[in-house]
Amino acid sequence: MDAGLGVSLNPWVTTGHADRGRRDRHGFAPMVGPDGTVAAGQASFACPLWRAWITAHFARFAGLGLRTLWLEDDFRYHNHAPLPWGGGFEPLMLERLASPAGGPVTREQVVAAVTAPGPAHPWRAQLQQVWRTAQLEVAAMVAQAVEKHSGGRSRLGLMSSGPDAHSVEGRDWTALFDALAIDGEAVHRPHFAPYSDAPGRALSSSVWLLELQRALRPPFVRSEPEIENWPHTSWSKSDTQTWSEMVTAQLSGADALFLNLHPMHSGHARRHPRIAGLLRRSRPALDLVAERAAGELGTCGVQLPVRPQASALTRTRHSGHLDDLEPDTNSAADFLLRYGVPVTAQDSPVRVLFGRQAWAFDDAEVRHLLAGGLLLDGTAAHVLSERGFSDLLGVTADETVGREEPAAPGPYAYEHLSSYAYEHLSPAGLCDVEDVHLSVNVQPALARLRPAVGTEVWTTVRTPDGRSWGAGRCLHTNDLGGRVGVLAATAPHLLPHDDAGRSLLHRMVRRLEGAAAPRLPLVSGGPHLIPRLARTPQGPRLAIANGSADPARPRISLPGGSGKAAATLLAPLSDPAPAPLVSADRMLTAGLELPAWGWLLVEWTPNADVGRGDEERGGADSLRERGTGRPGGSELPKPARG
Repeated sequence: MDAGLGVSLNPWVTTGHADRGRRDRHGFAPMVGPDGTVAAGQASFACPLWRAWITAHFARFAGLGLRTLWLEDDFRYHNHAPLPWGGGFEPLMLERLASPAGGPVTREQVVAAVTAPGPAHPWRAQLQQVWRTAQLEVAAMVAQAVEKHSGGRSRLGLMSSGPDAHSVEGRDWTALFDALAIDGEAVHRPHFAPYSDAPGRALSSSVWLLELQRALRPPFVRSEPEIENWPHTSWSKSDTQTWSEMVTAQLSGADALFLNLHPMHSGHARRHPRIAGLLRRSRPALDLVAERAAGELGTCGVQLPVRPQASALTRTRHSGHLDDLEPDTNSAADFLLRYGVPVTAQDSPVRVLFGRQAWAFDDAEVRHLLAGGLLLDGTAAHVLSERGFSDLLGVTADETVGREEPAAPGPYAYEHLSSYAYEHLSPAGLCDVEDVHLSVNVQPALARLRPAVGTEVWTTVRTPDGRSWGAGRCLHTNDLGGRVGVLAATAPHLLPHDDAGRSLLHRMVRRLEGAAAPRLPLVSGGPHLIPRLARTPQGPRLAIANGSADPARPRISLPGGSGKAAATLLAPLSDPAPAPLVSADRMLTAGLELPAWGWLLVEWTPNADVGRGDEERGGADSLRERGTGRPGGSELPKPARG
């Protein structure tokens, strides 16, 4: 490395992304999809000839003394067009599966078994182990070759895809990075941002994906996110979005950033002088964020407990589709973050469990979750009801009813705020009870909730003509001391976002925290204000992105109030600037407007009385309620990696 400049290389192909009219010329054993489609130009991880080729390929480049050699994100089983879902069903893989399966198996038998509804067939975990082993063997071979031919100077980097898809593959993140490590070091390019222009609210997914993958990575692995730009032209993504995604990555504690900026097919960089301006104008904000993120101790928020091996345990809805094995970890994050609720992958007193991930936790773990604050969607409530936990939920979810399914007393249409909610929840931010309606019309399905005696029913679902269809949102304090909120919606992220929906969610989070210890800052003041909450040696630091095209003045509800507070405005492509804050009634309000794609950094020292209930202090989000919950539970056992 000279003058601070290091050079890395991504050969761009391992197994192959897609055929795109190409044909294999090396004699590699091709990938085969679950339906029997054979790839024309993509190789099987089990192919000995391909293994020798990829190892020699990386060994050759390792002799150049490069900083990092990257394994492209086609180093995976899923997403190999034109194969539906991906590969891994080729004869060489099925031969490997024969031993744990107890005899020869066919592709048709394997696909039917691993995707069959009901409890997971043993072949599912066995197939994932076969895939995992084959990939780890290749990773170790390439790492050994790179270490040898670079004299230990080069490192291997892994470009990955969405963690949900890798869960279907059975990826063991720690084992894979261990196999790739050279002298105890490896590098990761986490998947986190869209490839081209997107609405600002897409930052919610970026914030969560970076947080999730930080939890999946071993400590010895460097994080070097890539700001994608595809198709590779200067028109694919705006400078403003590029800047905001760079800040998002830097907030996550990235060790380096990779930028796709120069058009791939347009000749020399000097033809695009505007890119130099983008870099020059971006540097001040990135330097400031990097300096502050360096001392970060971790993140805080509502925990989204994730099992990397969830796909091995989930139950499918339909046979034959590997996509049904994917856990959906992003939707809950989008629902919370776009409503101003910070999230974390670390342990927290309040947790959210949505979808079929509820199958991924054993009974003891479920009881632990139910002993604290827990929010469930309709699918998770249905799963836990089926598993016998209805008494601790405070509701029974007997069924989920699809949008097009006939069901008495008619089709579901909207939620209506109940008289109980109007009486016991602060109406500030909510309209008159007669006027609060929240559409569920585009929900793919709703859970039919039967509340137990004593369960608080916050909303009821109505038909278009106003008849009661069932409970919409409920809250229950159970015999474990836990507080459980249940939504009938099976896809809460698809509920139309609005002010009333945000108010209800914020009040639900406060109740799930417990009256004795509300502590999370909750953000309002405009649509899609996306928070990221970090712990630092000096106190909390809240970063807020504006995911709306309109400017907004963020408002932060601080249950414990704040001592000294300061804010910094990061406007797109501008120098950082101090931002005024107005403090009143345990609320911090920005004294200026936050532009679209901009970030506001807010830091404060907590007051000594943090932990006293809002109802004692008369805060803006206080609840007119009976004192119910207790803080629940010890730390959830750390999941095994895999």
